[in-house]
Amino acid sequence: MMVLISYDIKTDAAGGQKRLRHISKACLDYGQRVQFSVFECEVDPAQWTFLKNKLLKIIDFKKDSLRFYMMGSNWKHKIEHYGIKEPVDMHGTLIF
Repeated sequence: MMVLISYDIKTDAAGGQKRLRHISKACLDYGQRVQFSVFECEVDPAQWTFLKNKLLKIIDFKKDSLRFYMMGSNWKHKIEHYGIKEPVDMHGTLIF
């Protein structure tokens, strides 16, 4: 399933930069960055449970915001993209 994850971390408060790095790294382990604070993550139910719990342990509930948008398994027909930074086809051929 595809999950769109967005976050807003208060970086001018104590520990904010560290939380921001940890959230970003956790999301990168499961998906691709599509905006500065937005990730597309394609995960199975077990991975989703693990990732969600990991992210919820990182944020400060009184200072930060974290949103999950469940796109489901038919997500390819729900996303339109225009402009620069073409999205990566996660099922396509990977060339280094």
